[in-house]
Amino acid sequence: HHSDPDFDTTTALLFHPVEILVSMLYKALLVILLGAPAYAVIIFEALLNASALFNHGNVSLPKSMEKTIRKVLVTPDMHRIHHSTNQLETDSNYGFFVSIWDRSFKTYKDSPQRPTDEMPIGLEEYQSEKMRSLIELLCLPIRSHAKK
Repeated sequence: HHSDPDFDTTTALLFHPVEILVSMLYKALLVILLGAPAYAVIIFEALLNASALFNHGNVSLPKSMEKTIRKVLVTPDMHRIHHSTNQLETDSNYGFFVSIWDRSFKTYKDSPQRPTDEMPIGLEEYQSEKMRSLIELLCLPIRSHAKK
């Protein structure tokens, strides 16, 4: 997800298959333990996925609209900062739906150091084509863990 050097709706879909499986099992266990009704789970998942596609979109809203919407919802320009190669920017704007969490936990960053359209995206060590092959990306969590 963060190794993607582009920032568009496909970025929202890029997750490791094992991460998806673990997440699915974890969520299913929580749904069972909490006894959440099926409609609530469906609404949550629909909201989660729709907002992820929106806030990873390669779009820019008009400045006035951006400023207003960002007070409540996570916008593409706001979340794009989280995908910056700059670690201080990556460590901000984690939210996927409402912006209140980043504001509450003081992880909100209003703007990047460089203009948004010039800001490098992704992880610096994975910018080459070789490092973004399917095999490299599938092995990434194992290699990253082995280095520690």
